[in-house]
Amino acid sequence: MLAFLTRRILGGILILLIICAITFMLFYVAPGNNVARLACGKSCSPELIAAVAHQLGVDQPVWKQFLDYLGGIFAGRTIADTYCAAPCLGYSFHNHRPVLDTILDRIPVTFSLTIGAVVLFLVVGIGLGLLAALRKGKVADKTAMGFAVLGGAQQIFVLGPFLLFLFVYSTHLMKVPSYTSFFSNPVKWGTGLLLPWICLAIITAAYYARFTRSSMVEVLNEDYIRTVRAKGMGNGNIYLKHAFRGTMSPIATLLGLDIAVLLGGALVTETVFNLPGIGQLAVNSVQDSDLPVMMAVVLLAATAVVVANIVVDVVYAFIDPRVRLG
Repeated sequence: MLAFLTRRILGGILILLIICAITFMLFYVAPGNNVARLACGKSCSPELIAAVAHQLGVDQPVWKQFLDYLGGIFAGRTIADTYCAAPCLGYSFHNHRPVLDTILDRIPVTFSLTIGAVVLFLVVGIGLGLLAALRKGKVADKTAMGFAVLGGAQQIFVLGPFLLFLFVYSTHLMKVPSYTSFFSNPVKWGTGLLLPWICLAIITAAYYARFTRSSMVEVLNEDYIRTVRAKGMGNGNIYLKHAFRGTMSPIATLLGLDIAVLLGGALVTETVFNLPGIGQLAVNSVQDSDLPVMMAVVLLAATAVVVANIVVDVVYAFIDPRVRLG
């Protein structure tokens, strides 16, 4: 286990370094991308732009700029005569705040959106999938899969405004989505994010329902299921102890990637419901040409995906005893 984790963590670090290098080249070195001009603003003279370029260090060779950026992440660095403590992701061109502080302000919103959506789409999606598998070919199966097809065909930028119109602006059954800290008011936290949770759950649960049904039907046809059934084991034990456990490995893979994507920034969802999370921050940084924030969001999303893959690989060993981490 320790050797496996060491290899996976080292591999993940290498992948992140490669992604960091690629994004750095795209954002800071690409032709026509004048970093000093973007940092200085629109009404800057050539002399002032040159001074800003020197302060930011973008007049240095590319390899030195990249090493300075990496050094800032691990040990901190000085930018424009101001020390930026590790992990330093630079200063925003838009509000001149440390990028890390800006991201930390937004993470609770994205994390809250992720947690609620994951709970909803897991309960609904897996529940419908199991129901459809155990009632294969019957009305319950067709109804559940009909919902899955309908939900999977939806898009957030279409379903989101429709739900807002129906439940907020037309019937007034719900309030306008907003974020309140869970620790200050748990009830307001839940009610403020309920509609975005429902929107994400409708779309994502559809995939989990279909995936769970197909996996469960496949497992129920395995030889070992026939064996335990022939030994007289009850259906409840067969379904929960043996069959459902066999479907958990592929679901864990799907779940790990979905959580990583949501934590990396649910861009469309946060934009549609006007939630100040990482996704909305990414949109704003593109509009403002805020390169340090754009790069930090890309690295955050990449880190979430890499960590999720490592965690999923470890979880496999606990879900499926046939898997060995060597």
